[in-house]
Amino acid sequence: MQNFKHPHLGNLIKQKLNENERSVAWLARKVGLYHRCSLPRILEKISLDSYLLCRISIELNENLLDILSQEVQKELCCKNATKQSNITT
Repeated sequence: MQNFKHPHLGNLIKQKLNENERSVAWLARKVGLYHRCSLPRILEKISLDSYLLCRISIELNENLLDILSQEVQKELCCKNATKQSNITT
């Protein structure tokens, strides 16, 4: 798993906010993070708490968990292809 390219969820959320012309402050209010610096600090992280990710997905009307799941699926396919290649050689 060392080569797994985990999508930077904070950057993904920022991208979706930009696409929807929404601000970080708007999202913070929607998900109940009222402390001024909480959400911007959270969005700097590569990973997020799953409950918060679900809440953000709902507010953005975007299944961020599905995007993450697709990346995991790609990794599994690559891993399985490598394993299969090692078996046949």
